[in-house]
Amino acid sequence: MTPRLDLSEWLGKDSRTGTPVVVTMENSSYSLVEIDGSEIPSFQSMDKTRGKNAKQFTWVLLLKAHRAVGCVAWLAAGTWALLGAIKKRFICWKESSQEGENFGKSKLLFRFLRGLLVLSLVTLAFEMIAYWNKWHFQRPNLNVAENLHIPEVTEIRGLMHTAYITWLSFRADYIAYLIQALSNFCVVLFMIQSLDRMILCFGCFWIKFKKIKPRIEGNPFKSDDLEGSGYEYPMVLIQIPMCNEREVYEQSISAICQIDWPKDRLLIQVLDDSDDENIMLLIKAEVSKWIQRGIKIVYRHRLVRTGYKAGNLNSAMSCDYIKDYEFVAIFDADFQPNPDFLKQTVPHFKGNPELGLVQTRWSFVNKDENLLTRLQNINLCFHFEVEQQVNGVFLNFFGFNGTAGVWRIKALENSGGWLERTTVEDMDIAVRAHLNGWKFIFLNDVKVLCEVPESYEAYRKQQHRWHSGPMHLFRICLPDIITSKISIWKKANLVLLFFLLRKLILPFYSFTLFCVILPLTMFVPEAELPAWVICYIPVLMSFLNILPAPKSFPFIVPYLLFENTMSVTKFNAMVSGLFKLGSSYEWVVTKKAGRSSESDLLAAAERDSKPLSHPQLLRGVSESELMELNKLKELQPAAPNIKKANKIYKKELALALLLLTAAVRSLLSAQGIHFYFLLFQGVTFLVVGLDLIGEQIS
Repeated sequence: MTPRLDLSEWLGKDSRTGTPVVVTMENSSYSLVEIDGSEIPSFQSMDKTRGKNAKQFTWVLLLKAHRAVGCVAWLAAGTWALLGAIKKRFICWKESSQEGENFGKSKLLFRFLRGLLVLSLVTLAFEMIAYWNKWHFQRPNLNVAENLHIPEVTEIRGLMHTAYITWLSFRADYIAYLIQALSNFCVVLFMIQSLDRMILCFGCFWIKFKKIKPRIEGNPFKSDDLEGSGYEYPMVLIQIPMCNEREVYEQSISAICQIDWPKDRLLIQVLDDSDDENIMLLIKAEVSKWIQRGIKIVYRHRLVRTGYKAGNLNSAMSCDYIKDYEFVAIFDADFQPNPDFLKQTVPHFKGNPELGLVQTRWSFVNKDENLLTRLQNINLCFHFEVEQQVNGVFLNFFGFNGTAGVWRIKALENSGGWLERTTVEDMDIAVRAHLNGWKFIFLNDVKVLCEVPESYEAYRKQQHRWHSGPMHLFRICLPDIITSKISIWKKANLVLLFFLLRKLILPFYSFTLFCVILPLTMFVPEAELPAWVICYIPVLMSFLNILPAPKSFPFIVPYLLFENTMSVTKFNAMVSGLFKLGSSYEWVVTKKAGRSSESDLLAAAERDSKPLSHPQLLRGVSESELMELNKLKELQPAAPNIKKANKIYKKELALALLLLTAAVRSLLSAQGIHFYFLLFQGVTFLVVGLDLIGEQIS
């Protein structure tokens, strides 16, 4: 006979019947009574529903089991995809190893990180052995060293145990003090930089509250002199420096040629430093097209291409006709100003002879393209909304952004013009103009469309130049700052805030504190970082950074982790610029994708709907160039779409393994916040190191 499965006890049913039983204990103060629930109506109704509850409970179990299986399958698929991506990255890396980037002296940082990783792995293995053999003692306190229990000679069990005890004594007596001292120093720098950021945010809030902004008095273009109706329009020069900008040259030249300004009082210079003859020919044809439409535009190409962008601008300013112009506006090749750009900027110079620069804000057409562009948008919104605006209102000084600005030509000439000594010629000319007494204003309401890098490789190279150049410039400009005639407060602002705090201290403490000291404290627990340094203050600072871009609030955690990841590149760049290493004078043109806004696409479609005849359109191009251009246009659609091979970034991968190793070690000490921070930060480094951010996995 098949045995019957009785679940009555498991489901809480009571199959017993009979009269109630009273059990009297020896203590007469109380008694226990067993009641037969079948005789009570309320319990009877409950019994009827328990069968249904058992079925529901079974379905709940099945649903949870289904979810668990789905979760395991999802994790397995994700792990398999990640391993496949890692395999592809290493294959591509080996194939392109001969064409890889030239690290030069930056290999020192990678060797340091690799050595730190090897030591951490050895230490972790040592700690695991001690843990499983129960040699692991309570977490010691650096301030109370006597609390660390060191076993007596009779307690020592073998050579390995002796080595572990020696390691405990050595790290408590020597290593912990050094790490704790460096940690305290970085925490002080961290608090100073956080205070500076809070002051900037308060200044931005005050500007918004008081509605402070540069204003144009009256209508500067309305002349009282009836015979000189065009007198109020000064002579303006527009320069477009570019180098091999195939993707963006057309939309940039098109947008600038449509600026609303009298044609006889405007000249556009296309300063082409391209070394690709095909691109040169295409740009010449675009310039010729706008010449036929009545635009005063010239094409310039240097035979001797030295000095990068500074050399290009300096060469253009040496033309004889420059003396007829009063102002110069500069736009990089991916910038697309609105037609009223000059009418919103040039009038600020009227009646203000000390004003040397009017800088406008950038706006990004591809800010929502991927996670990388969203994180860049957060940083740049804070830079313009807070840093540039506050410094412009209260100090009349900030770093020129290199584009989307209008200079008084007299200010450029008075400050020595464009110099080729650094890769940050924009910051160089701004500092020298400030030392000569010129004032700057920032227009937060005037925005110019441009692009941000969409790949990590392009963004990394851009950030390297932006952080190595200022330190190189600081070495050069420090004697000039000290001997200048500006006030002591302006000197202090330049040296302490503009250069040291925001260009040197920020990348130094970010890398040292979160990428070196934090994992080390997991292996040397006598030195520790408090939770408010690791979690609370960084989250608060990230929240302040996101305030100018409130739609990016859901990305606050990725932003915090990614900024710590970028500290490796910024620290390496800062060191190379400060000590004038090989990569401090390295200029790589940031790769553009040629994105356009919806309004630009509609305007381009409207222009193309009424094309000029082909021979008339290219009348300024020679016959041979026209034939080559036609060949290029015929071959252009058939050009293969070559996908860029993803790279392996060794420093980021080394730090990923170091942080993940420290996360495993933190489990032995039961440090929750430290574990989660190290885990998430290590995964972020892994994602960036495998070039999985900003691009699709290929």
